[in-house]
Parts: sequence; C-alpha cells; structure tokens
Amino acid sequence: MASVDDAPPDGASSDTADAGAGPTLIGSVQRAMRLLEAAATHPGGAPAKQLAREAGLALPTAYHLLRTLSHEGYLRREKGVFVLGDAAERLSAGAAEQNRRAMIGETLEHWRDAIGVPVYFALYRDGEIEIVSVADTSGNPAVEEWADFRETGHAHAIGQCLLAQLDDAARRDHLARHPVRSLTPNTVRDDRAFLRRLEAVGRMTPVTEYQEYALGTVCAAIPVTVGTTAATVAISVPSSQAGRLAPATRLLQEELGKLLRTLAFSISI
Repeated sequence: MASVDDAPPDGASSDTADAGAGPTLIGSVQRAMRLLEAAATHPGGAPAKQLAREAGLALPTAYHLLRTLSHEGYLRREKGVFVLGDAAERLSAGAAEQNRRAMIGETLEHWRDAIGVPVYFALYRDGEIEIVSVADTSGNPAVEEWADFRETGHAHAIGQCLLAQLDDAARRDHLARHPVRSLTPNTVRDDRAFLRRLEAVGRMTPVTEYQEYALGTVCAAIPVTVGTTAATVAISVPSSQAGRLAPATRLLQEELGKLLRTLAFSISI
C-alpha cells in the first residue's frame, strides 16, 4: 500500500507515467497555460465562465488560476472579462523577436551558400550600429571583431553604409560619441574627411572598403532601408581574393532583390 509520502506533490498531474517512463508534468501549470491560450483567442476579452469552458476546467479551479495569472500580470480583468496582460505581451514580443532573428539567419545562410562568402546583416538602432546576424563557415570565416564594431563605424563597410543612410545631424551626433580613429594605414583620418566621403557615397549606394578595419580583409555593404530603419547586408573576403568582391557584391544584389520582401518584413515588425 502506498504511503502518504508516495503521493504526487500538490499540483502535479496524477496521470504521469512511472519513474523513468516519462516526464513529470505539473497539472496546475498545464491548466494555467490552457487558460492563457483560451484568453489569447479573445482580443476583446472573455468572462471566466467562457474561459473555463474553453480550457476544459471546473469553474472554481479556473477562478483560482485566473486570480493568480492576473496577480502575476499575465492576465488583466477589465469590465468583467479577462484579457492578456503586460507579462503575456512581453512573452509574445520575445517570441516574435526570436522568429525574426531565425528568419534573418536562414536568409543569410541562403546567401552565404549561394555566394560562397560570409554574409552579415546589421542595422542602425537607437543611435548605435547593431550586428544582428552573421552567416559564415569554417572555410570562409567572418571578420574577427578585434575593435568594437559599434565604435568603429567609420572604418568598416557596414558602418559606412549605415551612416551614409542617416542625415547630417545624425551622422555628426554619431561621430561626437564615436570619433574617427585610425585602425589601419588605410583608415580615414578625421571626422571631416569621413563626412565628405559619406556625402560622396549617397544614401542608397553600395559601399566598399579595402583593409580599413582589418588588414587582410576587404568588405562591401549594400543599403537596405525599411521605413525609418537604416539597415545593410554585407560581405567580406580576404584581401588576397579582392577580385571576388565586385562579382560577389553584384550577386548579393541579385539575391537581395529576390528575398528583400522577407528581409524587409523581418526588419519592420
């Protein structure tokens, strides 16, 4: 005969398999998740009785869980109905961000395989350069970030391409926080010379740089603008293979045209 100590802990599912045969499932968590799923199907909210019915729960059990979920911010009661709360919205936003990054990563991997070079995606957000995703291989590795990409936008193609898409005030603000400094003998020498270069490049023109950020590497970046967000897709090759940069850039532009809608959607949502 089983003793009291053998009983499942409070809230644990009574239908769990024997030890070693399956996971231990917490019934109260399962029931709470069913309530959240039911609430999510009603943007305008639903009363407790309806949520209990849709989740397959007894009403007293649903009331207990709804109170707990509301206390923790996952639900909010308004005018007698329950709607998703701030905590649930944060979970949803986090999942959406993961989906966006996964979509971008898959797109970069496609381009990497099609072109045979490392591919980068970056954007300018909240006044800073952000490398969102990189696709490379052991045979074609990405450029090593030996100097912070955020602080050296004047030296690499990614930063030059992003800053070229900004207006003059935003460029000067960026340089006030991250002034030009020499990284290699090929790096632009001062802020004034860099601003002149950006003016000459134009907002939507591809940018190339030859060993300005790192000796032994040449890079190209293609501008991508969605709404007010400045973004870029870039590639790099060893300087010993500099002749590959121009044809690889043209191929990337062709590939970008094919999948721009997917990438634009990922940026904008």
